[in-house]
Amino acid sequence: MGAENLTTVKEFILVGLSSHRKIQILLFVIILITYLFTVVGNLVIILLVKADSRLHTPMYFFLTNLSGLEICYVTTIVPQVLAHLLTGHGVISFTHCAAQMYVALSLGSTEGILLGAMAYDRYLAICHPLLYAVAMHNSCQLLLASVSWAGGFLLSIINVGCTFRFPFCGPNRINHFFCEMPVVLQLACADIRVTEAVIFGAAVLILLVPLSVILTSYGLILSSVLRMKSAAGRSKAFSTCASHLMVVSLFYGTVITMYMRPRSGTTPDFEKRLAIFYIIVTPLLNPIIYTLRNKDIHGAAAKFLGRRGPGTKG
Repeated sequence: MGAENLTTVKEFILVGLSSHRKIQILLFVIILITYLFTVVGNLVIILLVKADSRLHTPMYFFLTNLSGLEICYVTTIVPQVLAHLLTGHGVISFTHCAAQMYVALSLGSTEGILLGAMAYDRYLAICHPLLYAVAMHNSCQLLLASVSWAGGFLLSIINVGCTFRFPFCGPNRINHFFCEMPVVLQLACADIRVTEAVIFGAAVLILLVPLSVILTSYGLILSSVLRMKSAAGRSKAFSTCASHLMVVSLFYGTVITMYMRPRSGTTPDFEKRLAIFYIIVTPLLNPIIYTLRNKDIHGAAAKFLGRRGPGTKG
């Protein structure tokens, strides 16, 4: 009852990326264009994989999951950011803030686990090619994808539940452009040290466990590739894995910095500047990184568009 009496905040005010009107309009245009390219780029990957039977492989199955996840992730946050930039103010209700935090955190957690599953897939494909078809059968693919999605959404219940069990009695200004959990938690009217420790532990489980799987997988892949006698085989293996490693570096580098660093000693705007990378930049770069040097996707695109380039089989 005491907590209920203290929880007087009914809405939060998101400070946003800028308070200057001209800059808000400029940011609106830039973020809108980025959002459209992100959605279209990831949607194109999904459509090409579905349309071309040659891409019905485990690697592209996981890639379509990642692309669908990125579309959901940016759509959870960016349209609200655009609306706030357009209106010039960032009022968000308490309930909407909690819902946005849960969905965004769940999707982000799912991506971390899914990247680990993708690394395991590449390890099997390169280090155990003869067993790959048997080991990574359809049921295994579905299991890994299901664990990624379920794990992300279930583990996020702990974090969001820990955050909103506290009373919020003011202030209600969030120095961010969306309801990011560590930033909102700082507004709680209570001692949050134990909760921060719980959230840190959850971050270890969600981020560092998949990251350890990724690093182990790619360490074994590197060892296997270096033993290959064929230069063409080494080049193909490196090319296949390079794109995944770029995505992993972008995602984990920024998210770990956000969720697993001491909160003291940083500028007030640090969190939202950092968040721009994993909310706006990374989802845009994913389709570019995965398709830029991917001959299979290029061939599928040519076939989809009815073109037959040199070396493209009909």
